[in-house]
Parts: sequence; C-alpha cells; structure tokens
Amino acid sequence: KAIWNGAVLAESDDTVIVERNHYFPVESLQNQLFIAATILQSALEGTARYYSVEVGGKINENAAWYYPEPSAAAAEISGRVAFWKGVQVVSDDGEVHQLSRGGSFCYLRKMKAKRALMLSQNRPK
Repeated sequence: KAIWNGAVLAESDDTVIVERNHYFPVESLQNQLFIAATILQSALEGTARYYSVEVGGKINENAAWYYPEPSAAAAEISGRVAFWKGVQVVSDDGEVHQLSRGGSFCYLRKMKAKRALMLSQNRPK
C-alpha cells in the first residue's frame, strides 16, 4: 500500500522495485486523489509526469511520478507509478519501505543548478 495523510493512494501485491522505489500498477491508484502536476525529461528513463495528491484538504505536490513511455532501459516500469515526499509504502507484514527519488530528481536538481549558474554568468556587469 502507498499511504499519505491517512489515505491509501495505491494498493497492489504486484509492485516493481527499482532503486528502492516501489512502482505500483496504474490500475491500483485511487484516481480521485491525484492532481496533474509537472513534466520532466530524463535521458535514462524518458519523460516523467509528476502528480500531486490531495487528501483531507492537504496537497502533497509532485508526490507521485510515472513514465508514460519509458525508454527501453526502463521498460519494466511502464504503466507503473512510484511515490516519495512523505508517502509511505507499507507491505502486508507492516514493514515501511524507504522511499527515494534518484534518476530524474537528481537530473532536475543538476539542471536547476546549471541554469542558475548560467543566469548568474550572463548578468549584465
């Protein structure tokens, strides 16, 4: 189960684990809790779509992501969604799994840092 703010966002026995992230089948999502957010390009995985979730009047921005058309290297996560930003993934035995966001998130941070450096270097003197 993927849980945030007391609500089950997704539930499935069929998750794919990549870099400590559990990717849930898109069919397992509670769609009414998801809000479209941002799009991000990654050279390795493909184009990611991030979704915010809303539960009990609270919004967790960009808490879920998926790749609608993943690259060949990431084909195993096609049609699957992963979580982070406080979303807990809990197995049937009650174990809470560590969530991380590698790949695209690291790429995004690098691109923001690179853009900030470029902007500072291009300031009028």
